[in-house]
Amino acid sequence: MIAYFIMVHRYLNQLKRLFKAIYDPKNHYLVHVDKRAGRDLYKQVSNFLEDFPNSQLLNSQNVVWGGYSMVDVELRGIRKLLKISTKWDFFINLSGQDFPLKPQSAIKDFLRQNKGKNFIQIADQVKMRPNTLNRINNYFCESNNGFLGTPFKRVFLPNITPYIGGQWKILSRDCCEFISSSPKIARFRKFYRNTLIPDEGFFQTVLMNTHYTGKIINDDRRAIVWIPDVDSRLYSKNPTANSTKSLIASGKIKLRPKTFITKDFPFLLASNAFFARKFDENVDLTIFDLLESNLQIPKPRLFNREPEIKLDISQIPLLGMLKHPVI
Repeated sequence: MIAYFIMVHRYLNQLKRLFKAIYDPKNHYLVHVDKRAGRDLYKQVSNFLEDFPNSQLLNSQNVVWGGYSMVDVELRGIRKLLKISTKWDFFINLSGQDFPLKPQSAIKDFLRQNKGKNFIQIADQVKMRPNTLNRINNYFCESNNGFLGTPFKRVFLPNITPYIGGQWKILSRDCCEFISSSPKIARFRKFYRNTLIPDEGFFQTVLMNTHYTGKIINDDRRAIVWIPDVDSRLYSKNPTANSTKSLIASGKIKLRPKTFITKDFPFLLASNAFFARKFDENVDLTIFDLLESNLQIPKPRLFNREPEIKLDISQIPLLGMLKHPVI
């Protein structure tokens, strides 16, 4: 049995398609709607979930990209799911703009064969991602809408090795109980509250520095293509491959997840990942139709539809995947 935690800040119809694609009456579902998204979206999501007795809403809070609020809401979600049921074995977090690539039956079969394991991207931050150390070597102060003041230097936790990876994860129940109840976690919560993008480092650093005994697999089972996000105010032309690498390392170019569209379907179909991100209903609706058809999910009748497009997928090139998370 799986406990899903879904974080939503827009796109009600897209959430409905995601939810129905991962729904199983034996699972548990907890949804958090960003408070900044407004009361209307919260009510709409609440009304939708009324038809699913194994689903609940988590009380809303403001969630700021890059802030500790991302970690805080996830910790709240884990604690809530642990209270909801004693029977689930794995926790999986998703955003409202994710979508499954494999049916629930395949995901459950895999997890049954890997009971007790945890799947999360993880790397030594000093050795593998030194260009991101500014996130933890500076003091950041989060507000309800961003960050306040100017970050200033500070010393990292003594005798602790920082780790980094990605926000997305599949955790065993044992791991969730450890994170939620171990007194060893308090110092990490206190420190990471004033870091940048802690959702990509907090869990990794905790699990690797607290003698957690569970097995950790360096794989989050997600298909994400990271592409350069060039600030047009700084660059008047597209950089070459070599200069792009150096600019990314310097922090002048950031990376963002590519929005998957119809032509990416063969790449997604060939992936061994369980989920992909991200998708945007305002950019491409047909990709949802293709993925739902592959999962044998009935097409929804509630949404405005674009005209059907017949594809010769043999003519669509596959995409390469960049492994580096956002800087």
